[in-house]
Amino acid sequence: EHFTLQYQFKSGEVVDAVIHLGSYLVPVDSKFPLENFKKMVESSEEKERRVNRKKFVSDVKRRIDDIAEKYIVPDEGTFEFALMYIPAENVYYETIIKDESGSEKMSVCAYALSKKVIPTSPNSFYAYLMAILLGLRGLKIEKNVREIIANLGRLHGDLGKFQNDFEIVGKHIYSTKNKYEEAERKLGRLSDKLLSVGEVKSS
Repeated sequence: EHFTLQYQFKSGEVVDAVIHLGSYLVPVDSKFPLENFKKMVESSEEKERRVNRKKFVSDVKRRIDDIAEKYIVPDEGTFEFALMYIPAENVYYETIIKDESGSEKMSVCAYALSKKVIPTSPNSFYAYLMAILLGLRGLKIEKNVREIIANLGRLHGDLGKFQNDFEIVGKHIYSTKNKYEEAERKLGRLSDKLLSVGEVKSS
């Protein structure tokens, strides 16, 4: 109900998954480039390792660009951000946590965030899912609040209508009461007259 795998956009691009958050979508991409990461890890020399790391960082930034360009599509209902799933904690650590980009213009994490792409790992992805689920509950609560407000509005209207009807009935009752009292007075006067007539006849 809350996610779709292999979601296809109108452009034909397919993202690995989307999370449904209310009427919006959160794209999730897991096609992470690992070839140069493996070369970097397996490098025996520091110079070779740095070269492969630079290639790996370039691969990651290209992947970030792809995610931003292909999957962040507000016109098709996505939020203006996407999640980039990095498949292992050690890869996430080397990519995001261990910042060796001092000589570069921008770290991988800063670059990703500038493109509105949020890097996640197996551990942090769960935390993001929880945040999204809380957001979903928030939207449900907000929807319920709107329904409550709408019901209160209808109740207010019904109460106003009832008040008007009540006032009309009250006016009728008040008018009836006045007419009753007037009739009672007339009946009293008539009774007095009848008594007077009776007394005259008796005399």
